[in-house]
Amino acid sequence: MHLYIYQAKIESVLMKSNSKLLIKKVLCVALIVLSLPVSALDKPKTMEDMWQIIQAQQKQIDEMKASMSADTKKVTVTNIQDSENKATANNAPNSETNVATSNVKNLERKTDILSQEVEKLRTNLVIPEEAQYKSAYGMGPAASKVYGAGKGLSIGGYGEGNYSAKVGDKGSSNDSANMERMVLYAGYKFTDKILFNSELEFERGTTGEGSENKGEVSVEFASLDFFMAAKANARAGLVLMPMGLVNRTHEPLFYFGNHRPEVEQRIIPSTWREMGAGLFGAITPSLTYTAYVVNGLDASKFTSDGIREGRGGGSNAKAENFGYVARLDYDPAVLPGVTVGGSAYVGNSGQNQSFAGQTVNAFTQLYETHVQWKYRSLEFRSLGSWGFINDAGALSDAAKAAAKADPLAVPKGVIGSQNYGWYSEVGYDVLPMFWENTTHYLAPFFRYERLNTMSKAPAGYNVDLTKDWEIFQVGLQYKPIPNVVIKADYRNYVAKQGLLPDDFNLGFGFIF
Repeated sequence: MHLYIYQAKIESVLMKSNSKLLIKKVLCVALIVLSLPVSALDKPKTMEDMWQIIQAQQKQIDEMKASMSADTKKVTVTNIQDSENKATANNAPNSETNVATSNVKNLERKTDILSQEVEKLRTNLVIPEEAQYKSAYGMGPAASKVYGAGKGLSIGGYGEGNYSAKVGDKGSSNDSANMERMVLYAGYKFTDKILFNSELEFERGTTGEGSENKGEVSVEFASLDFFMAAKANARAGLVLMPMGLVNRTHEPLFYFGNHRPEVEQRIIPSTWREMGAGLFGAITPSLTYTAYVVNGLDASKFTSDGIREGRGGGSNAKAENFGYVARLDYDPAVLPGVTVGGSAYVGNSGQNQSFAGQTVNAFTQLYETHVQWKYRSLEFRSLGSWGFINDAGALSDAAKAAAKADPLAVPKGVIGSQNYGWYSEVGYDVLPMFWENTTHYLAPFFRYERLNTMSKAPAGYNVDLTKDWEIFQVGLQYKPIPNVVIKADYRNYVAKQGLLPDDFNLGFGFIF
C-alpha cells in the first residue's frame, strides 16, 4: 500500500516539473522500481527470489538517484544561465528555477523514504517479530526452526528437569532430582535446496566424575537434507528413526507427563537413531512418507527388556547387516486435527557374530500404528507396537553362557521372541471454560499403558511375568506461555508378578 501511495506522489511531483528531460527519465525509472518489485513481491517462490527482487529494486533506486543527480545539474546550470540573462535584462530572479529545484529535492526525499520502506520490508521478511513454532518434515517444532529460516545459522533447543519420589518404597534411597536433559539444535541453511540440522544433548546435568551418577553427551541426530521436489527429498547422516509419536517429536511440551510413555522407550526404543540415508516427502498434501536404509541393530546387546540396548546410535555402530524403516502419515482434510499412520522396521541383527557357537541372522521386525486427534481443547493419542525376533533361542543361550562366564556382569536374561505394547492418553485444556481467549493452558490428563517385553519366550525357556506391565497415570500440564510447561503426575505400576513402586513426579520443560 505504501508503495502505491509513493507512486502517486512521485507522479504528482513530476507533472509539476518544468524539465521535460527530467520528467521522462525519472518517471521511467520510478515506474520500473515501483511496479515490477510490487508484483514480484506478491508471491515470491523462495527466499532467494525475494533477495533477488530486493537487490534489483535497490539497484534501480540507485540508478534513479544517479540519473536525477545528473539531470538536476543540467537543469540547474541551464536555469542559472537563463536567470543570469534575465537578471541582467530585468534585474529580477527567475521564480520558476527555484520551483524546479525544490521539486527535484522533494522527489529525492520521497525516494529516500521509499528506500527506507524497502529496507524495513527486507528486515521483516528475514527476521520476523515473533518466532513461529511448527513441526516440519516430521521433526519437533523447535527442531524445525532451520526449515523456516533464511540462509545461514539457526539455533534452537529445549530442556527439562524433574523431581521423582517413589511411593510405598520405604527405606529406599531412590527419590531423585534430575536435570533430565539440556538440548541444543543447530542448523545451517546453505541454500534453499540444501541444509544441515542437528541435535546435541546433555543428559543428567553432567558427564560426572567419581561416585556420582554419570550423564551423557550425545549427538541425537545430525543430517543433511537435499530438497528436490515435494514428493521426493533426500536425507543422509545420523537420522531419527521415523517410528512412533515420540521418537522424532520428543520435546517436553508435546507429550503428557514428566516421562515419555514406557511403550515408546522399551518397545520402540526412543530416542532411536542410526546412521543411514533415505527419502521423505508428500505423496499428496495429506499423505506424507519417510523411508531410510540404516545400519542394523546389534542382537548381541538385546536383553529381556527388549531391543533398546541394540541401538547403534552412530557410535561405531556395527553395519554388517542393514535395517529398513518406512513410515506413512495421513491427515484427512475432512477431519481437521486428525492424524493416522504407521511405520515398520525390518532387518537382520546378527552382524556376522557368533552366538553360543553358531552364526544367526536374528531377523528383527518392529511394527507400530498410531492415531492423534486435536480438537479445540481436546488432545487424544493412541499407539500400538509389536516386535518379533528370530533366533531368540540362540541369543538367550549366548546370554546364559555369558552370565556364567562373568557372574559380576549385569545379566541379560531371556530374550523374548515376541513383544508388544500399547497406550492411550487423553487431556483437556479446562481454562477456556472459565477464561475466554486465554493464552494459558491447563490440562488434566490420563494415560493407560500395557506392555510386555517378553510376550513369548523361545523354546526351552519360560516367559518372565515380571516383564508384563500395566501403568495407570494421571496428571496436570500447565503452560503459562506456549514455550514453557510445568508438569505433575502420578504413575501406578501393576506387574503380573513382582512388585513395582509407584512414583510421583514434578517437573518443568521449555523450548526456544
